[in-house]
Amino acid sequence: LMLEIRCRFFIFYFFIVVILTGSLYATGRTSDLEGIWDPVKYIGLDEIKPGMKAYCLTEYGLAGIEKFGMEVVDVVRGINPSSGPGSKDAILVKGTDERFIHTGPVAGCSGSPVYIGGRLAGALAFTWTYTKDPIYGATPIAEMLAVGRGGSSAALKTAGRGNRIGQPYLAFDYTVPINFTEINNQFRNNLLKKNHNLGGINLLPCPLITSGLSTEVCEQLRAAVEPFGFMVAAGAASTSDAANNTTELVPGAYIAVPFVSGDITMSTYGTVTDVVGDKVYAFGHFLLGYGQIDLPLAKAKVHTVVSSIASSFKLGSVGEMVGALTTDEATGVVGQLGLQAKTIPLTIRVDRYNDTEKRVYHCRLVNNRVVAPFYLRVAVTGAALQLGDLPPEHMIKYKVSIGIKNTDTVAFENISSGVGLNDIVTECYGAVGLLMNNPYSQVDIESIDCDIRIAPRSIVSHIWSVDLSDTTVKAGQSIEISTILESFLAGKKQYQWSLKIPEELVPGKYELTICGYRDYEQFLVKSVPNRFVAQSLPGLIEALNNSLRIDRDKLYCLLTLPPGGVIIEKAELPDLPATKALLMQDTKRALSVRPYMHWLERDMQIDSVIIDKKTLQITVEK
Repeated sequence: LMLEIRCRFFIFYFFIVVILTGSLYATGRTSDLEGIWDPVKYIGLDEIKPGMKAYCLTEYGLAGIEKFGMEVVDVVRGINPSSGPGSKDAILVKGTDERFIHTGPVAGCSGSPVYIGGRLAGALAFTWTYTKDPIYGATPIAEMLAVGRGGSSAALKTAGRGNRIGQPYLAFDYTVPINFTEINNQFRNNLLKKNHNLGGINLLPCPLITSGLSTEVCEQLRAAVEPFGFMVAAGAASTSDAANNTTELVPGAYIAVPFVSGDITMSTYGTVTDVVGDKVYAFGHFLLGYGQIDLPLAKAKVHTVVSSIASSFKLGSVGEMVGALTTDEATGVVGQLGLQAKTIPLTIRVDRYNDTEKRVYHCRLVNNRVVAPFYLRVAVTGAALQLGDLPPEHMIKYKVSIGIKNTDTVAFENISSGVGLNDIVTECYGAVGLLMNNPYSQVDIESIDCDIRIAPRSIVSHIWSVDLSDTTVKAGQSIEISTILESFLAGKKQYQWSLKIPEELVPGKYELTICGYRDYEQFLVKSVPNRFVAQSLPGLIEALNNSLRIDRDKLYCLLTLPPGGVIIEKAELPDLPATKALLMQDTKRALSVRPYMHWLERDMQIDSVIIDKKTLQITVEK
């Protein structure tokens, strides 16, 4: 009799599981959840009805994880609250707790687990713009458990963690000369493509808590990251609370993803939905939406909820590192406990005119080819502007070194004046972005070092006049050149040098240009573009160094000569005989061949940055 009762109970339990699982499979959300779906622990959409009592677990302050009453409004199909594929259903819930009603939707509640009848139903993920009631959309737990179980995960595991497979990258045109302004625009346009506002439906924003950044920098950061769904707020860098000194995470716990850690911090926050073995499911929506990722995962502490009409948020700080986020998809993120995400050591030294000492900032930067260049830019800007914005008249000297494993270092130093931090941050941004997104070989950046010195004076000058000893000269003779530079504060200053005309130069009229670095750079890009084009990783490093090492504090003199020889791809053959050069330029050849431009060049180190040029003609007689 007991055996028969047990058999009937087993058969009944088996059919209940089949019915529930089959119902969930019919929704198309749990086709790959074998071994994970537990009908005792989880509740499927077909079991959820309007009016059912619910609650969520989340942190609202120092009390830790608390239970907040909720009520099911309904289950909606095909609402697609996420911008990515795969999220088409949602559970609408209404907060009944007084604190939920008071604060409204709270940034940082993303991922807060919702329970119905003691079983996990999903995670708070989105709401509506200007909603008056605390109504949330919750991502079904079945959709979250499916994160990372597609083909891309298998590919990543096969390739090895940290490999390029699965990581997004920006497709720059490496066949044209490097243009840092254009690279900067491409990065910005890529960031603006992200949008968490979808026709009135807003994914719950993630707080991006910063420390070590001035108000001005935070404002710049806010404008850049809002399309990601981040809400910028100043806060504490980290916490040493004993409650955070454990690797255990549970549903409702607060977590942080540090993009920059150390003396300058930028971390985004969310809530744990579920923990299965060593896997942590969180957020209920995408973070960056990049699929396979490798970002640090840390425990976090909620100090309080800052209630705001614009957007309430959890003010938190980072605890100890406990793992790494490995997957970032439409319906949530998945992390693995015990893993250590790769980060890049970043050192920034700042010597400011109004500081009593030279400050050194030691940080670590996420190793993500899309966002790392952006957060590097913000960190450098933040360090330089710790003691306020730059005065209208200013000069910046800087050195940057980008250490790369098993290959040459990209290193450069230069000077700028009157343009703020634009030159250094654009060059750092562009160089790291090109290296990390190159299509030739994986780049392992081992370190980034920046040394910045700021002085409160302008060194910008323009060319007042250029005088030649003679505009007509014979081949083999020299021309004496006198140039007067004028700056707004320092007045006029004269520079002189001599330029010898080649003895073999054919008689005729020639163009002589006196200019600053910008016109000199444009001249080189036009004459020898091959020096600024990359066809391999070593070629990219060479092209970067050629672009970044054009001195701004020099006066350049250029005498354009008749072309001769050819450039084949990146190989320069300036002395190739004319007959062979003509044959090499046959349009039927597969390789790129162009004439080699000859010129005479002289430069002089000066104490200013030239912003214009003067062009004169000289006549060479036989």
